Amino acid sequence: MKSSWMLVAAALFALMGVLVKHASATFSPAELVFYRSAFGLVAIWGAIALGRRQFLAPLATRHWRAHFWRGLSGFVALVLFFYAIARLPLATAVTLNYTAPLFLAALSAWWLRERHGRGLVGAVLLGFAGIVLLLRPQLQDQAWLPALAGLASGMLAAVAYVNVKQLGRLGEPEWRVVFYFTLLATVGGGAWMLVAGFRHPQAGDWLWLAGIGVTATLAQLALTRAYHRGRTLMVGALAYTTVGFSALYGVLLFGERLPLPAWIGMTVVAAAGVWAVRASTPAQPDSL
Repeated sequence: MKSSWMLVAAALFALMGVLVKHASATFSPAELVFYRSAFGLVAIWGAIALGRRQFLAPLATRHWRAHFWRGLSGFVALVLFFYAIARLPLATAVTLNYTAPLFLAALSAWWLRERHGRGLVGAVLLGFAGIVLLLRPQLQDQAWLPALAGLASGMLAAVAYVNVKQLGRLGEPEWRVVFYFTLLATVGGGAWMLVAGFRHPQAGDWLWLAGIGVTATLAQLALTRAYHRGRTLMVGALAYTTVGFSALYGVLLFGERLPLPAWIGMTVVAAAGVWAVRASTPAQPDSL
């Protein structure tokens, strides 16, 4: 099945989360976003240059403002997501980030004036019920700040996806949108590091940092192929296997144990996300 490329993407996105969680013991979320984006930027720019036989001309655009807002929302979402990964069980952080389709449904109705059926409203309500179940153990453990950060990363990812949709309406190709997002995230992470300070990577750190960039880039490629060649609804549903892969990695690699309400909450959020995908025609975003 061509849609099964989404399973490859899901496994790679979850693996990126593992690498981020490991590296977060040494580096700040902004530093990790910088290295993740910098390695990706080189790969994306190289692919564009080779594919278009030009170095800069294909990147020219008149829509700087739209690219800026898409890049800014995506950059902040990534920083918050990496912060949540560092301080929450991996599956919990990933699930909170994957609330983006639920926020996207609400934002597209309000922002883009799109009409949705009652089924989508039910999916959103179900999803937020799952969030309550998922967050209860975190709030009881006084982990409310990273939990809110993870939830905010999902909301801002939805904002970024709305911007992606608007850029598509303006005629901007996907690869150009991805390039400018990656560029802004690299610049933003670098600026943050200059202001807040940073740690010089040791020889053994580069493998982890490069791994974050490589897995993120390969996951984006697999996701793009899945959406281009597979069935949209099937691909959207398979995207939630990232939560399952993250839970498996968390148990095997970090010894994470989640209470029953958290597992139920993750299942409900995933089911609501699949329902939301089926009840609407969402933007085909480049993943965070």
